[in-house]
Parts: sequence; structure tokens; C-alpha cells
Amino acid sequence: MTRELEYAYGVVRDTGAPDPLPPGVLGVAGGPVRAVRHRGLAVLASPVPAEEFEEGPLRARLEDLAWLEEVARAHQRVVNAAGAVGCVVPVGMATVCRGEEGLRRMLEEGHPRFTGALDRLEGRVEWGVKVYAGPAGAEAAAGGPAPAPAGAPAPPSAKASSRGLSGRDYLRRRTAQRRAQEQRWQRAEDGARLVHETLAGLAERARLHPPQDGRLSGVTDRNVLNAAYLVPHEHSEGFAARVRELADRLPGLRVELTGPWAPYSFVAPDPADRARATS
Repeated sequence: MTRELEYAYGVVRDTGAPDPLPPGVLGVAGGPVRAVRHRGLAVLASPVPAEEFEEGPLRARLEDLAWLEEVARAHQRVVNAAGAVGCVVPVGMATVCRGEEGLRRMLEEGHPRFTGALDRLEGRVEWGVKVYAGPAGAEAAAGGPAPAPAGAPAPPSAKASSRGLSGRDYLRRRTAQRRAQEQRWQRAEDGARLVHETLAGLAERARLHPPQDGRLSGVTDRNVLNAAYLVPHEHSEGFAARVRELADRLPGLRVELTGPWAPYSFVAPDPADRARATS
């Protein structure tokens, strides 16, 4: 007989509490979330239907963005609920095991990794910070319209005014526009560097993620910083206030703060920590 499939959300310490989550938290496909315990750890899991989460159907479903978004929201909901109560080590989305035996095997095989992560992340949260530069922000900062990107056709008004210019004057104007564009992006990069260096100095750890692709995120502004910061819970208020101060100092940029989250970006140990441990 096929064992029931179990969807895993995250790992917590087994404190002996009967239920590690607030009442009423439902998981993927509306399944009830419970704790499966093994050797001082507990994995939060819920049953899921085989017709969606067996290996073959799951591979196909992962191409369905609407389905994937629904699963991601449920996954995040459970992890956030667990993180509000205590430290949780999230596992990757769509991690599925066969029955409670499979969940306990996951805890056994990952025991050193899970316990090490819980030791490192106890009492800490993740804050996400993104910095964007876009035409509107640059225009406000410069007090006038932003220059067109290099190689773009000149707007109609520019074409009309250029008819009275010599070829040399027109090329000089275009060179000045390109230089202004380069300077604007350099200011954006400098501002993003200031934000990151300042916040990294306040956080215990920081992770730089690749800039978001606007074609996927739907954001038209250019993402010049996409970072995560690990902060002790008691320092969160001061950290958020510092982000707001930086945003006020950089009117040509848009600074976006999200969190606090479970520390997704810091589950894996820092490579520098591994190097120190082996030296």
C-alpha cells in the first residue's frame, strides 16, 4: 500500500509542547499541520494529495505559476507562524516525504545540519532590503527629465530642436546625455553600496542576492541592491529605523524593507565559518 505523502515546511526544536503552531494554521492543500518528532527535533508537516505531489505530477505542476504561487503562500504561512513562536529552520519548498517514516529519516540524515542551524539562528530574524533606481526617482533628484538611455532614439522634441544643430553639436549633445546617464547609474550604485555597508555593520550576517529581473517581478525600476540581513530580534526596531533614515538620505532611490522573516537566507552556514572550523 502506498504511504501517505507528507509536505515538510521547517524544522524546530522538540520542546515537548503538544503543538508548536498557533491553532488554525493550515498548510498546502488545506492540510492540518502537525509536528513529527525525532531525536530532539520536530519537522512541521501536513498530508498532501499524491495526484499533485508524486514525483511525476509534481514536476509538471512546478511549471504552473498559479499553482506554484498558491503552494508558496501556504509554505510561507506555516513558516511565518512557526517563526512567530520560536526558531525555525525552513526547508526547501515542495519537499515531500513518504509518511512519517520518511520525515523521521529526513531529520536523522540532516540532524547535524538542522541542530547547527538552530544554534546559529536562535533569537534572530531576517530582514530583506531592496534598493531601486528608476527614471522617476532620477528625475526628481536631478530636478528635470532623465536623459534617454544610450542608443535610444531621441524624443520628438529633441529631434525637432536638433534640426538647427550641426552634426558636431548634435553629437556633443548626445555625448553629454550618455555621460549624464552613466553618472546617474553611478550615483545609484554608490547609494546602494552605502545602504549595504551601513546595514551590514548593524547585522550579524548579510547575504547579497542577484538583482531582481524586472521582467519577472513586474517592477520597472532598476534593482541595484537585493540583500538579506540577519539581526537579533531585540535589535529589529533599531535596524528598521536605520533603513528609514537611509531612505530619507537618498531621495533619488527607492528603498524597500521587508520582514521580519524566518532566516531563509542564513540556513546554510557562511563559507567563512566553515573555513574557520576546519583551520
